[in-house]
Amino acid sequence: MASAPISLQDVGAKHIPHQDEKFHRETVCDLLHRRNTTFPGAQPVSFARHHLLELQKTDYFMCEKTDGIRCLLYLTELTVEGGEVIEAQFLIDRKNDYYYVERERLHLPTPQDIAGHHVGTLVDGELVRQRFPNGTQRLAYLIFDLLAIDNEDVTPKPFDKRLARIETLIYRPMREFAKRYPQDVDAQPFQIEMKKMEFPYGMEMMFRDRIPNLPHGNDGLIFTCKGTKYVAGTDQHILKWKPPVENTIDFRLLLGEFPWVEDPDDEVDGGFQDWDAMPEMELHVNHGDKKDEGYKYFAPLTLTVAEWEALKGLNQLIDGRIIECYRDPTDATADVWRPKLDDGVPRFRDDKTDANHIKTVNSVLESIQDAVTEEDLIAQAGAIRAEFKKRQKAREEEARRVEEMERRKRAERERQQAQQQAQRSQGDVKTEEVKEEEEDDGSRYED
Repeated sequence: MASAPISLQDVGAKHIPHQDEKFHRETVCDLLHRRNTTFPGAQPVSFARHHLLELQKTDYFMCEKTDGIRCLLYLTELTVEGGEVIEAQFLIDRKNDYYYVERERLHLPTPQDIAGHHVGTLVDGELVRQRFPNGTQRLAYLIFDLLAIDNEDVTPKPFDKRLARIETLIYRPMREFAKRYPQDVDAQPFQIEMKKMEFPYGMEMMFRDRIPNLPHGNDGLIFTCKGTKYVAGTDQHILKWKPPVENTIDFRLLLGEFPWVEDPDDEVDGGFQDWDAMPEMELHVNHGDKKDEGYKYFAPLTLTVAEWEALKGLNQLIDGRIIECYRDPTDATADVWRPKLDDGVPRFRDDKTDANHIKTVNSVLESIQDAVTEEDLIAQAGAIRAEFKKRQKAREEEARRVEEMERRKRAERERQQAQQQAQRSQGDVKTEEVKEEEEDDGSRYED
């Protein structure tokens, strides 16, 4: 199920001036101890067949891959006119643009004080439109990771520890706030939720129960390594699995020549270009690096007449925009690239500045060529579970061994302390005996 397009303006957020944006980028850079001010978010790699073995060898968490707008939520504070300090929130998209959420529209309390607010906090998540059976809908921000909390950089910590911080320091206080002030929470521009993580072998449950009942769009699964740190940029330990039609690439779309219509009555040009007809359309890939800068042609874009009419109906600039496409799986021998659609309209990725880099494109192509199907994942679930349980049992046995060693150490310390106490008591008795003898001797000498 695809989600209807969302823009950050939908949440009442406003793109801030360049100078303010520069200040906040530098502040976030310092907060995370980074050397540059680029977008600090992690990016997954496409799931390939060899990753099935990776899921057997290493502990991962699994969650559904939400089809929304990926953005960071930055919690800080601002000093306004009159010197008043207020809590402030910014959404940061993948272009690294900052959008300010209108004042007093959103509140994320701290565990210590429900009226308090977080400062120097950066969470990772997805903004999505949710629709429910009763016809209602709402925007929600689904948190799935944490980069910093209350001026502490937590990117070096393993994923399971970061999840625990989200639960205790952000999500639980938010739920308590919602219980006490439900009307205030309902009035917020979007709801705060925490993505539910599952064991990596629960694929059948995800496909059968969880994904069909989601109130928002989904385009696959995400597997995140339990024990690794947060990495800005491409992270080889975050795996995104998509079904074939969802295994997409973001290209730059360039319009070519429009069809030429012969007109014998036109004595000057002999015809004209039909600006309403479908032109040639090229998909280009980002090859930007030190050796080979710029974009290169990749493939033509294939559109239906209805899709072209839908594009024209947007009354928007098309040339040069980023468009999300998939390779048509109906003909394995042809290299036909089709646009991903939202309500029949090709989807543009205006949240991105550049198309995918050729390295990402090759990774997606590898996933397409070496496709892992839903059935393949379910078939491997047993082996993944067996290895997961084996590691879990080994950790439990190691924990028991360590606990037993600690118990023995405590018992030995207690024995030694008791022995020392007994020796001290015995020494005190002897001292008293010597005193008594000296007193007796003293009396005898006096006599």
